Amino acid sequence: MISMVANLTSFDLAGFIGVVMIVIAYLLLQLDKLPSSSLSYSLLNAAGALLIIISLIFKFNLSAFIVEVFWFLISLLGLTKSLVSRKNPPVH
Repeated sequence: MISMVANLTSFDLAGFIGVVMIVIAYLLLQLDKLPSSSLSYSLLNAAGALLIIISLIFKFNLSAFIVEVFWFLISLLGLTKSLVSRKNPPVH
């Protein structure tokens, strides 16, 4: 275990941080601490996916890359929706 940590590259670290970000976002969602429509949720997911994509440059895996690209794009959709709703709040 210690040798694995000692051999971490910057790409490995980026991927690890990305995974932690996505897992934290999902955990907070399940604990009702962060709504899926929030800017923070989409930012955590987009940044996490982007970091994992960066890590895949070093050790490429096509299926993981495809999943992360879609995760990133869907997170961008969520970010866009969140930002648009902030600019145009619903009228009651």
